[in-house]
Amino acid sequence: MAIADTLVASGTGWSVRDVVCDHGPGDRAFEERHARVSIAAVTAGSFQYRTREGAATLVPGSLLLGNAGACFECGHAHARGDRCLAFHYAPGFFEDIVAAVPGAREARLSRASLPAMPELTPLFAEAEAARDDGDAGAFEELALRFAGAAARLQNRRRASRRPPTARDERRITAALRRIERTPQAPLTLAALAAEAGLSAFHFLRTFRQVAGLTPHQFLLRTRLHRAALLLRHRPDAITDIAYDCGFNDLSTFNRRFRRLMGVTPGAWRTGR
Repeated sequence: MAIADTLVASGTGWSVRDVVCDHGPGDRAFEERHARVSIAAVTAGSFQYRTREGAATLVPGSLLLGNAGACFECGHAHARGDRCLAFHYAPGFFEDIVAAVPGAREARLSRASLPAMPELTPLFAEAEAARDDGDAGAFEELALRFAGAAARLQNRRRASRRPPTARDERRITAALRRIERTPQAPLTLAALAAEAGLSAFHFLRTFRQVAGLTPHQFLLRTRLHRAALLLRHRPDAITDIAYDCGFNDLSTFNRRFRRLMGVTPGAWRTGR
């Protein structure tokens, strides 16, 4: 078992590291401590995270949140491996960022995590594109934007529900990994629920509890996120990329891409 931890970029009061972990269900989780304020963007895989502010299963598109000095544990109870872009902030620097964020109430992170949310998708795509391109200069802005988003979005009200059982969480994790591996496949709610051995309604409700999105929303986010990365990295026609990512209609792809990313696929490709 190993963790590869690579410094991607840093500046006064902040840094970002590319962390790739191959731990699995057989590996013991150890208590660790956040040296700085931590916001980790999960870009692949899944894992369980526990700290004083709560516990959650983190999946692609979600954010791990940690206060400086807080103890935490990460584990892989249901599947092996994950990858994150981990942003770290000096407490004073983080407080200065939050003070300028409209709607942010406090610099302390009051939640253990944020689920995948549509408004976070453009940030994730930009961060992964910058990581893959070796564009260290882009991360100064991204560090500020991730901090601002976390401070603002943590104030959203959470529904109080009974947490899913470990068995159901394991089944949902398998479904999430299935979507992550083959987002271009014609995956339906009924098929995913059948693979999980759950009724469609129970699967839908539990999936949303774990991932923060419905199965269709998570599938759409995964397809659009992959398309965003391919648009930056491949010269293929936009139509070909749309089809490769599971969209059978270009107009639908263009409309959904613009709705989620805020710009057209062509504008995203050129960075306008």
